[in-house]
Amino acid sequence: MPIASYLAFVAREKRFLAFGFLLAFGSSFGQTYFIGIFGPSIQAEFDLSHTSWGTIYMTGTICSALLLPWTGRHLDLLDLRIYTVLACGLLIVACLVTAFTPSALVLVFAIFLLRQSGQGLMSHTAITSMARYYQRERGRAIAIATIGFASGEAVLPVLAVASIALLGWRTSYAGAAVLLGVVLLPAVLWLCKGHSERHQAHLELTRKPQHAAFGLGSWTVGEMLRDVRFYLLLPGVMAPGLILTAMFFHHLNLADAKGWSHAWITGSYVIYAVTTTVTSLFSGALVDRFGAARVVPIMLVPLTLALLVFWAFDSKWAAWPYLALAGINVGIAFTAVSAMWPEVYGVIHLGAIKSLTHALGVFASALGPVTMGALTDLGVPIADVCLIFAGYALFGTLLMKRALRPRRIFTGGGEQRDSP
Repeated sequence: MPIASYLAFVAREKRFLAFGFLLAFGSSFGQTYFIGIFGPSIQAEFDLSHTSWGTIYMTGTICSALLLPWTGRHLDLLDLRIYTVLACGLLIVACLVTAFTPSALVLVFAIFLLRQSGQGLMSHTAITSMARYYQRERGRAIAIATIGFASGEAVLPVLAVASIALLGWRTSYAGAAVLLGVVLLPAVLWLCKGHSERHQAHLELTRKPQHAAFGLGSWTVGEMLRDVRFYLLLPGVMAPGLILTAMFFHHLNLADAKGWSHAWITGSYVIYAVTTTVTSLFSGALVDRFGAARVVPIMLVPLTLALLVFWAFDSKWAAWPYLALAGINVGIAFTAVSAMWPEVYGVIHLGAIKSLTHALGVFASALGPVTMGALTDLGVPIADVCLIFAGYALFGTLLMKRALRPRRIFTGGGEQRDSP
């Protein structure tokens, strides 16, 4: 990994890269791993079974996924600063609705808001902005923004467990709303200063004759939906969201099944975060050098191994290689998949394309928790559920390799070349 190139890139683009990082970090309050920490407390207060809680989560998440292609495409239409304010404001409202939810029925609406704003729009804005405004350094820009996700995963679970123990789950979510409104929103708006010039330079770049492929090679959503490669890619691209959402949503239940303490599994998240960060930086450099289409097909191999580790070993120390391998998968997936869409389908309609693919990922993440919860309630050992997931990941790998066979694609810099 060329550290010098990263350092030079960060020094040159520190403000906008920090913008992507902070939006990714702020999305944590609507991400599965954070909501999952509150799961046992919410289940106890509303007397919910694993299946009921998973169904509530699935319903809210699917509703979010259905709306996301419409809300996400507006990133192509609105000024980035206005869009960012709307996304952050909605997440603040979501945290407050969650904190004061009076019933399980309202909880469905709270989950919908958390998933739409945090996991949906905040993540979408962070990654799509990096993919759109950087071409030759797209992989590195996405990797740096991705560190925001990993940083949240390293810091917030332990803080959430402590906060719930001291203050209760409702006060903890209300505190998240205050943090977002007082700290994060003003910070990202300040970091977006000068965006008008950046956006104008982006528009001028797409009009230059030497970058004709950069513009003319862009597919619309309708054209993408008529491309068979898209459907071959989907099972594998959706696998991390489906599988790891289920794992993180039920992490405390997984720990109970293995005899691990809650403090041990949440404290071990730092392993996941570190490996995610390091892998993101490596994969960002690999994407910029070789193209995302060469990197994407290998991303599910470490996830498959992580699931096999969890299935095979009961020792609490197995949590570390399991989380490390999961982090490697996420580090590759966050960076390479995000870079693959503009590489294969262009950047002009990237907001619409990314919002659709992100919505499908959200839909997959909705299926994971309820699938694991239902199988567990039916008596299937939770370790065996992981073995089933491993088989699905292997199937997705084979389909992605088929979809990304050598053919002409468009790189971030606008030139045409062969994919792997």
